[in-house]
Order: sequence, then C-alpha cells, then structure tokens
Amino acid sequence: MKAIRRFTVRPVLPESLRPLSDLARNLRWSWHAGTRDLFRSVDPERWAAAGGDPVRLLGSVAPERLAELAGDRDFLGRLEAVADDLRAYMTGDRWYQAQPGRPPAAVAYFSPEFGITAALPQYSGGLGILAGDHLKAASDLGAPLIGVGLLYRHGYFRQSLSRDGWQQEHYPVLDPNELPLDQLKEADGTPARIILALPGDRSLRARIWLAQVGRIPLLLLDSDVEENDLGERGVTDRLYGGGSEHRLLQEMLLGIGGVRAVRAYCRLTGHAEPEVFHTNEGHAGFLGLERIAELRAGGLDFDAALEAVRAGTVFTTHTPVPAGIDRFDRELVARHFGPHAELPGMEVDRILRLGMETYPGGEPGLFNMAVMGLRLAQRANGVSLLHGQVSREMFSGLWPGFDPEEVPITSVTNGVHAPTWVAPEVFRLGARQIGTQRAEEALSVGDSDRWDSVADIPDEEIWELRRSLRELLVLEVRERLRASWRQRGAGTAELGWIDGVLDPDVLTIGFARRVPSYKRLTLMLRDRDRLTDLLLHPERPVQIVIAGKAHPADDGGKRLIQELVRFADDPRVRHRIVFLPDYGMAMAQKLYPGCDIWLNNPLRPLEACGTSGMKAALNGCLNLSVLDGWWDEWFQPDFGWAIPTADGVGTDPDRRDDIEAAALYDLLEQRVTRSFYERGRSGLPDRWIEMVRRTLSLLGPKVLAGRMVREYVERLYAPAAHAHRAMDPESARALAGWKARVRAAWHGVAVDHVETSVATATAELGSTLGLRVRVTLGGLKPEDVEVQAVSGRVDEEDRIAGAAAVPLKPVGAADEEGRWVYEGPLTLDRTGPFGYTVRILPSHRLLASGAEPGLLAVPSEDVVEGAGVLMR
Repeated sequence: MKAIRRFTVRPVLPESLRPLSDLARNLRWSWHAGTRDLFRSVDPERWAAAGGDPVRLLGSVAPERLAELAGDRDFLGRLEAVADDLRAYMTGDRWYQAQPGRPPAAVAYFSPEFGITAALPQYSGGLGILAGDHLKAASDLGAPLIGVGLLYRHGYFRQSLSRDGWQQEHYPVLDPNELPLDQLKEADGTPARIILALPGDRSLRARIWLAQVGRIPLLLLDSDVEENDLGERGVTDRLYGGGSEHRLLQEMLLGIGGVRAVRAYCRLTGHAEPEVFHTNEGHAGFLGLERIAELRAGGLDFDAALEAVRAGTVFTTHTPVPAGIDRFDRELVARHFGPHAELPGMEVDRILRLGMETYPGGEPGLFNMAVMGLRLAQRANGVSLLHGQVSREMFSGLWPGFDPEEVPITSVTNGVHAPTWVAPEVFRLGARQIGTQRAEEALSVGDSDRWDSVADIPDEEIWELRRSLRELLVLEVRERLRASWRQRGAGTAELGWIDGVLDPDVLTIGFARRVPSYKRLTLMLRDRDRLTDLLLHPERPVQIVIAGKAHPADDGGKRLIQELVRFADDPRVRHRIVFLPDYGMAMAQKLYPGCDIWLNNPLRPLEACGTSGMKAALNGCLNLSVLDGWWDEWFQPDFGWAIPTADGVGTDPDRRDDIEAAALYDLLEQRVTRSFYERGRSGLPDRWIEMVRRTLSLLGPKVLAGRMVREYVERLYAPAAHAHRAMDPESARALAGWKARVRAAWHGVAVDHVETSVATATAELGSTLGLRVRVTLGGLKPEDVEVQAVSGRVDEEDRIAGAAAVPLKPVGAADEEGRWVYEGPLTLDRTGPFGYTVRILPSHRLLASGAEPGLLAVPSEDVVEGAGVLMR
C-alpha cells in the first residue's frame, strides 16, 4: 500500500548527545574524517545503510542504542572533543583574517548547482563540484562567503541502464526535511519568503533553505510552496530541466531572488552585507539587475547604478564554446520584465541591451546570459590559462579594435578541495610523515609550492598504498556492477562472472565525466582490436573503469554510452572493462584513488579546465590527457603523459579522431604499460613510483582549491571590494556621466600625425626612438585619454606579438585647431623584426582597464604612410 501523506519524524536525542545534531547539520562532516568516524561508531551498519549521511543515520538509530551511547563515557568524551573542534573551526582566525588591508566584509557566490556531498544531491557535473569545493576551501581559509543557489526537488537524475545498454533516467523526490537543511525564518518564526512578479498578475514565491558548509552559509531557494500555482511550484523541480521559459524562471529566481535571499539572511542573522558579488557562470547574471534596481530605489539613475554594480561584481565563465551558454529569445525576456512583471521600474530596453549580441556574428534576436554577465561585471575570468585565452577570443567582439590578449578577461585556474577528495589511506600516509595538523593545513590552505616530505616516504610504502587502493576499487566496482546488472534484469545465476572482474595487480585506467560529444567517451573504441589487445595482453594488461551521464535530452550522448556498454558486455573483455552507471560524488571518491591512470581525451581546446584529473593526481594517480584545460598549463613528463593532438585547421573530424586514438594506443603500448610493469633491482616499478612521488610533491600543491580561492581573494575579490568602496553615489554618477561624454565625443578622436627621430630601416638593440604624435581629442581633454605607443616583434603581416604599451605625455597646450602633441621615448628592447603603432584609449581612475569602455582610436592609413618605417 502507498501512504497518502508523508512525515519526517526526527529523533529525540538524550541531552548528552545533543551535540550530534549540530555536527550532523554542519556539512563540514563531509570532509572532516574525525566527525565521520564518530558517526560511524554510533552504528556501523546503519551508517553504511545511510550512505554516510549523519542526518539519515540519526533518524534510523534505535532509541536503545542512543540510550546506551548516552551512558558511554568513552563515546561522550570523543563527542565533546569533536564538538569542541568544530566550535574552534567556526570561530577561530584563519588565513583570511590575517590578510592586510581591508579584504571584503563578505562575498556572495552564486551558482546554479553545488556539489557539497552525495547526501545533498544538487549538482550535475564539474560546475557544481567546483562550486562546492569553492565554498569548502573558503570555509577552511576563513573567507566570508555566502553561497546562493536553488534547491531542486528532484536534484539531477539518477542513472541506470536497460538490458541493451540504453541510459534510463529516474527522478527520486527529495524531502528537504530529510536533508541537512534548515529553513530561514523571520523573527516571529514564520518562514522567510522571496517573491518575484510574473506576467499576468502572477507571482513566484520561494522559501529559503540554509545549508551550513563549515563556516559558509549556503542559501537554497525552493519554489515548491503551497502559495504557488502548480506551474510555479515546479520551477525548481529539476536541475537543467524544462524548456526556455522554465530555465528563464529558474535563472530569474537564482539571480533576482538570490539577492533578495541574501538581504533577508543578513537582516535576520546580522551577517555582514556582501561587498562583492561573484557570478559563477551566466545562469545567475540577473543578480546585477536586482542590484541596479536597489540602487535606483536609493536615488541613482540607471547608468550610475550600473557603474556601481559593475565595480563590485566578478563574473566567471566556464564554457569555451558559444553552444554552452544559455541564450533566450529576447521577446521572452522582455515579457518577464517591465511594468506588468518583474523590476517594473526598469526600462525593458535597457535590460535587453545588456544581453544583446551586438557584435559581428552575433544574433540580435537572442539574449545571451554570458554577455550580460560580462557587461555587468568589471572583473571577469576563465578557469584555466588556456581557457582564459579561448574566452578572450570568444568574447572579443564586446571590445572591438582590441587584440584578444587585451580583452579584460583574466584566468584563475580551478582547484579541488583536497580534504574531500584525498582518500583516508593517502592522508594517513602523509600524516605519518609530518603530523595530522600540518597535513590538514597543507591540504586546505595550500600555501606551499611543493610537498618535500613526500620524498621521505619509502618506495615500498607508496607501492603498497597504490595496490591497496586498487584493491578497494576492485571490490567497489564488483559491488556496483552486480547492482547494475540486477537493474538490467539479470538473475543471480547469471552473475557469477562478476567475482572475476578486475584484478588488483593490473594497471587500472579511469575515465569518468559527463558525456557530451566533445569529451569523446568512445575515442578508445576507434580500433577495437587494438583496444582488446591492450586489455588482454598476456604480460602487460590494462583494465578500464568508465562512468558518466548523458544529459536526458542528449540522445547522441546516450548512443555513445550504449556503444561503450555493448563493448564492455562482451564476455571476452568484460572482466577488463566496465561501465558503472550513476556517476556521482560517492562513486568518484572511490574511483580517483583506485586508478593508476586518469584518462582525458576531449577535443582541444573545448575542456575549460577538467578538474577530475586533479582529484586523481592528489591520490597518486598519473594523468594521461590531451593538452587541454589545466593539463595544458601544468603538464610535465614527471606527472604523466600528453596525448598528441591533430587540431590543425581543416582536419576532418573522423580523421582527427583516428589520429588521436592511434596516438593514445601508442602511448599505452609503448610507454605507459612498460613503465608500470617493468621492475627495478628492488622488484618494484622504480620509474612509476618516482612519477607518483613527483605528482604528489610538485603537482599536488598546485591543484588545491585553497590555492584557487586565495587567488580569487587577492586578484579579484579584494580589488572588487576596493572598487565597490570607491564607487559611492557621487562617484558612480560622475563615472557614468564621464562615460556618456566620452562615447558621445569619441567619433572626433583621432591620431593625425606620427613621426620618429629615426628614418632608417635598422637600429641597434637598446637604442631609443623619439616619438612625436599629434592627436585630435574631439572636445575631450588630455586627462580623459591615454595616448600610447604600442611596440613589439612583428610577423610577416606586421602584426605585433607580445605587445608592450608605453604612455606618451602631452607637450604644451592645444593648437588653434584643438590638436594636442604627445611625445615620448620608445626603447628597442628586442632583436629581429620590430614594429610599433600609436593608439588612444579612454582613461579614468575608476576603470579596471583601459579596454573596459571598448573604445579605441588608431592611426588611419594616411597617417601610417608617414609614420616612419618598421624596424627590421
């Protein structure tokens, strides 16, 4: 029979056990081994059955067991120690509190998904896991972030396979009352509510759930409330589900509703108001509109409010392809704003202009969320060095006239939260070398360039650790594979072969990620005979563990999974290659440590960062990857292998896959397997162990989320907070007025004449040219602009590479025609073909860069002809 109503019955803990409730409801347990060990000791079997979730555990423990623990002096002593540790963690000074100057009082961090723990399934892939790791690392560092997201009633889907290997999706209903969440309530005890206006006199209401992520509050908005109509209740039903309007409403709730949730939280708790707002991908971009509306209500006009909002906003883009960006029909967006919908006091045309693709190749009829995010943020970044470069090229149309390298998008390479992803066995080995506290600090703060203590660990211990982790993975795989085959309809009598799947002494390769086409799940299948030979090699076999989900609407991705599953089902190879359905955090935490090689073969440069290989590396797993994302930045032969790419212009996609698959097979046959199986005098694979050691000692400190968050604080958050403080109402009005005046006058700005002190085609290194430039400023003054000489090596088409810009100084006053003369030296600091040009940029103390306004004046062809010669 089916229940007609559902309740959540919470346990009544004895007084002496009350701290267990506080420990369970702070998600620090998800990365703090001591807290997890305490909960495991409450009831090991129920802990396993609860999937390592303390809230579920406490809801299932028998009252008799609780009474027994309440009288157990040893347990109570451990409980008190763990509770004291959490209190000290929550209140003590950490890295952030020692920062000089005035770092931001608070930073609001918005993301459509957060991967904190498997017990709170609000993530689909890398973006959410990155957001979760960002919050955890900020907590460890003491950085005062406030996380903002949505609570999806169905989360992302659960995955299983049909008998013929086709992906099946399931959407279990999540009850927030059974999750480690609390409702945010008003002072009178009623739930805090957020309300958005919808067209047709409708409203979208949401309540606010609070997840405590260590020191960081995470606010999750939930539209499944009785006051909403059925359609509005379903706005937060699924992550990345529904059509365009459904997604638009989700993103309005996240951005606009999220700002209102932050305001409510700060009002009710006394938390400092954010000085910086960080938009993690374009989904939350509407937060800027709500902040403009707030400032307009305080008396600023739209342009001044826009400048004030931009000053304190950071935007991070995560996609290297336009297809990965949310874009909405502009009429759909227009219908949801204005007099009869949300933000009624704001001109709809001004809203639309923020997201319009007004650049060559853009589609003016679409509203682009990433474009809006960039226009609403004074600071922006990609998530690896290569991705920053790709992003500057992809969005260069927003800054016409500037070379891509000058587009104001920097990069902060992603990192991963080591306490979450490092296996306990790996941590214990490190703790034996340097002590538990130093090991914890090394993994969380990450302020060291190298972990030299790894050099002191004997080869035998490293190799035994790797084998034991591989053995644990083998057991995990067999258990999951057996469950998967039962879901596919197999009976127990058919599954005896699973006891022989994988071997703890065989080189193990891992490949797990989302399954869009560019990640090339099936590249390994290009030559099936060659792959089979690798799997079944009599002396140097390999085994492969694969996992990943395709988006429910992506039939192409599902076909890739089916193709791979059918290969893995072949009785000849099924003991050597497996596909595990329902990839998520719980599986990943076993998979990364247990693999010897982490494989990544995307189409370069379509992997923005790709953090799974970082998590594997922290456990002593070597990377075998295309030079894309973070691997392009930090690859060294000591850390693994780079798969050669065939990404030249005009390469046929099929031929490219053939070439790169062949390169992958060659690496595995000739280098990877030989390194793993060859033994030195000690009977151990000396070269392999040394690569593991160097991966841990040299790569480990680089890939930490602690390093990443420190970079965000120092390079983006602190400058944004400084700009926010400088942008008082008077300054915002002045900057907006200045920009309007400069834009209106810019058509009259020109470089009229350039001359140099040298007229020959050669010069000696270190010599200096004297530049004299005459410019027209079109009614602007010298303090409104900067005239620059830009120089560097030139290619055959006279394009300047590695350009260096030097400001020139005005000489005297304007002549009768309003023209100004600028002069300055130009040092010839490089040999070979050398060239220069001159340009004029707007200049203002409140600009983050000269490129920010997107205005530029360069010499005309007539001026170029008289500007002297290129130095060759």
